[in-house]
Amino acid sequence: MLENVIEDVRIFAEEVGLYEKRILVLFSGGKDSSLTLYLLKKAGLDVAALTFFHRWSWPEVRSWAMKFTKEIGVEHYLVDITEGLLREAIGRKGPICIHCKKVMLWNAKWFALNNGFSVLAKGDNANDKIIGALLDQCPGDIRLCELPRIGIPFFRPLIKYRAEEVEALAEEAGIRPYRMYEHGRRRQWREGCPLQYIDREERITPELMDLAYKVNYVISRLARRKKVRMSVRVPSFEVMCWNCDEETLREAEKIVKRFSQ
Repeated sequence: MLENVIEDVRIFAEEVGLYEKRILVLFSGGKDSSLTLYLLKKAGLDVAALTFFHRWSWPEVRSWAMKFTKEIGVEHYLVDITEGLLREAIGRKGPICIHCKKVMLWNAKWFALNNGFSVLAKGDNANDKIIGALLDQCPGDIRLCELPRIGIPFFRPLIKYRAEEVEALAEEAGIRPYRMYEHGRRRQWREGCPLQYIDREERITPELMDLAYKVNYVISRLARRKKVRMSVRVPSFEVMCWNCDEETLREAEKIVKRFSQ
């Protein structure tokens, strides 16, 4: 299946002229963006990776991402968006991901244009499609779509593959990203950063951001040891867990108690 998908990328890239362009992959270090980077590299495209991080990002995930790009021979840029995120998010209500994505999108645009890239690539799969989403409303093949107000096209080679197909492709390619064992937004692996666990009704503050990182970092070590998926909302300290037994929940409650006092 993997070779067929790589060949499909080659054919599509030839049809739309991507071999004459430099492509910058928005690379989080997760399975979808890792597979996207891998496919474009294997297809022989001129591709590089761009990773945004801030002071609350998981360092383990970033380390794995840097190792991965080195192994497959892809140039990798890292950009710290801490200051931009603080400007955009502080004093507003969550979810913070909305504010963070805005910062990343505009930084990606200007980074690409200032460094000779004419296409951005994302790891969206078919499960990420949302009715009304701008990238899903473009005419023609939605794998390549330009947003006029952004001014640079987006290439999404996985958009026609379901999450389970992406999992199978990544496994075939030997792509196994570092897991923090977060609870995530869905049953599929949907890890991101601990700031997503700030309660939605709360106004965002640096103190809440610090708290979300600290408690979830400790909880992630418990989740990894127990091989469950778990995270904690703040400041409500709601523990969320897939398949936790009573013993694991008791250990989680002890951790939460330390941070909530």
